[in-house]
Amino acid sequence: MKYDPYKIIKKPVISEKATILTERQNKYVFEVATEANKIQIKKAIEELFKVNVTKVRTMRIPGKNKRVRLHIGRTPEWKKAIITLKQGDQIELF
Repeated sequence: MKYDPYKIIKKPVISEKATILTERQNKYVFEVATEANKIQIKKAIEELFKVNVTKVRTMRIPGKNKRVRLHIGRTPEWKKAIITLKQGDQIELF
């Protein structure tokens, strides 16, 4: 994968659990490209938001089976990254 921070970091995940992580532990959750590794994710976050990243944890979220009336489909698999920032740094998402 060619390095482009805008293709690696897709969007922030805004959920109740992600908000609690941000407030209490200075951790941010992002949806990232499935083929991106931790080093690429760290570089992309540091370049886009001008912060110091201390830790990156990644996980793959499997797709789920969904049904709308008679049609059965599947949601796509995606990759989530939890970014821990250096004490004092923060990302302004809104």
